[in-house]
Amino acid sequence: MTTAALVGCGDVSVVHLEAFQELGIDLLGIADTEADGRARAEALAPGVPVFENHQQLLEQLRPDVVHVTTPHHQHAQVTSDVLAAGIHVVQEKPLANTLAAGQQLVQAAQASTAKLGICFQNRYNLTAQALKQVLDDGELGEVQGAYASVVWSRTPDYYQARPWRGRWSTAGGGLLINQAIHTLDLLQWLFGEPVEVRGQAASLRYGEVSEVEDVATAWFTHPGGITSTFVGSLTNAVHRNVELEVYGSKGVATVAGGLHVRLLDGSTRDVAERVITTTGRSYWGLSHQAFIADFHSRLDDPEPFWIGPGEAMASLRMLKEVYRQSFDESVGHQ
Repeated sequence: MTTAALVGCGDVSVVHLEAFQELGIDLLGIADTEADGRARAEALAPGVPVFENHQQLLEQLRPDVVHVTTPHHQHAQVTSDVLAAGIHVVQEKPLANTLAAGQQLVQAAQASTAKLGICFQNRYNLTAQALKQVLDDGELGEVQGAYASVVWSRTPDYYQARPWRGRWSTAGGGLLINQAIHTLDLLQWLFGEPVEVRGQAASLRYGEVSEVEDVATAWFTHPGGITSTFVGSLTNAVHRNVELEVYGSKGVATVAGGLHVRLLDGSTRDVAERVITTTGRSYWGLSHQAFIADFHSRLDDPEPFWIGPGEAMASLRMLKEVYRQSFDESVGHQ
């Protein structure tokens, strides 16, 4: 059995806490710099020691893995400190709120004997795994392009409840870095990090409560000339399924809830996704637990974890390039 500690007890922390319970991981302690976060920790994990910051936690505890679920702008410092202590880290996406902070984490991981895994858990979705296998097996023939969309709903309360979400200095962006980054990661995982990015992002609906974008479009050129189109919005009345569609010379594969493969010879195949059981938001899916189980099982492996900071820099570079093309540098989106 492995042991863990949690730094940051906000919304997404619940899926980590649930995973600890389901997987038999012993939770040694929780740290949060905010009083409401510490109160939430005491309510969610009665009897577990709660600390005012990660430094206090590291002084008193030596878990196998620290899970970092803080706001984006705190990722680099907290994770760097834990790695410097020689303790493994699971960190929520994004890698960091800026490219410079992301590079800091790349270097911190290189200098540490500990592993760092970044939570791009959608790679563990059954549909994503099956789509990757379809492409690796050449089932679609020559890939001609791809389309992806994240069309969800937010309200002013979403930003007002956690003001850091709507600020460039803390979140590092909006829709692209906070919601759509998982889909951008899947695009670069399936087709390679883009060699060219063209995109636009803007705030159409929530400008009165947020500095950052709530809509974006992008066109990516991947190695070998494959292109993908991305469309995203937080202005919709309801959440739509995240969509990912791949077009090949022999057929089409579509992920929208489940995976549907339709070939030109008339054959079809479907792969269902796992049933959602978490008390967190349903669109987070159930793959956090698969990610966490895999990371904890590989602590003794000599190789770095397969979704590490270098891998996570790709989606950060993708979205930051869209920001560069869309906003003046004075807004602090770098």
